[in-house]
Amino acid sequence: MPVVFGVLYLLALTVFVVGTFGFFGQVRDPLSGVSLIPLGMPWNWMIDLLPEPLWPWLAAAAPSINLGILWMLCRLGLRSSADERTSF
Repeated sequence: MPVVFGVLYLLALTVFVVGTFGFFGQVRDPLSGVSLIPLGMPWNWMIDLLPEPLWPWLAAAAPSINLGILWMLCRLGLRSSADERTSF
């Protein structure tokens, strides 16, 4: 599951960077980061508490928190299921 989320995050991050900075001849689009919003929920709601120049970077980094949480939950789940299989 974290792999699928990670791939979606990298795809959304790529679209954000290409659209924001106009790489590859792409027209600059202020809405290029919209796909990052659902991936970064609920952490995106707290971004406005920090200085405004950091907002784009924090919005791009917010999904990494969810990716870390998913990775930890999957690791704990695998560890507990392995413990259940070995304890007879």
